[in-house]
Amino acid sequence: MEDENKDKNVTFITISAEKIPFGRNNFIEVARKRAKTADGGENEFISLSRGYYLPDGTERFKKSVTIPDDPQIKNFVVDKIKSM
Repeated sequence: MEDENKDKNVTFITISAEKIPFGRNNFIEVARKRAKTADGGENEFISLSRGYYLPDGTERFKKSVTIPDDPQIKNFVVDKIKSM
């Protein structure tokens, strides 16, 4: 139960984000985010999210994956995407 309380003490801050639309009403968002805990801990990461637009223009996110802000891991992901 202690872990449940920790989750509530995390604040997510979007540092920057860019979207590209595709299909009829879908988009992909790439964002740099920071997670801050109540005890002062911080962690930056990259978030890749897929979402869609509702008829009223609001956005909904369907799926997301996070990547550590580590140059080796980021380069690995970029290289693998480019080679596929």
